[in-house]
Amino acid sequence: MQFEPATFAAYDEPVPPGGAKPPSPYDPIDAVYAAARDLCANGAENGANLSAAVYAYNHSETYVSEVLDLANSYGQTEAQTVAAGTAGGIAVDWALAQVGTPYLWGGETPGVGFDCSGLVQAAYKAAGITLPRTAQAQYDATTKLAPDDPLAPGDLVFFGREPSNVEHVGIFVGMEGDQAVMVDAPYTGADVRVESFPTTVGASWGTGTYLGATSV
Repeated sequence: MQFEPATFAAYDEPVPPGGAKPPSPYDPIDAVYAAARDLCANGAENGANLSAAVYAYNHSETYVSEVLDLANSYGQTEAQTVAAGTAGGIAVDWALAQVGTPYLWGGETPGVGFDCSGLVQAAYKAAGITLPRTAQAQYDATTKLAPDDPLAPGDLVFFGREPSNVEHVGIFVGMEGDQAVMVDAPYTGADVRVESFPTTVGASWGTGTYLGATSV
């Protein structure tokens, strides 16, 4: 999302969760939210006139066609087929809005920092569901999925040494090609991000293994 300074200044407020303060066109979260406001102001709100909105952003019919074709292709991914208003869909959307927020041990505050289970707990709190605070407790409190069960957006995915020693949790987002992706707060020095993970129970990931998934 590229902006001329004056255009960005017209759409940079309010600062979204995880955005820079003051807002910056070079911050991915700020830029995406500003672009969304720009598009909505020019016809995209409620899907009224997407072509006009994209054209207002970049005055090129070729660009408009390319963007709308890409949007249609992304619309076929699993993550985009979540029924509006479902708890899993709300949790995924909320967690994705935190991308770029720093990892913070014990963190559970938008714009300040999250650890892995703090992000999960806060995302489901936004969806109206109360979860325990730690990854182990979240694993123990949610419904275990069989290794061959298909994952749905919002399912929790766990990593560690064994089921009694869970060390990390993420929220399944969907598939990118043949790769499963999750949103998670990974470790000190990194930010909340979307990353791929193996879906074979026992497969290596980080310093542990993939332990499996649960539904909330």
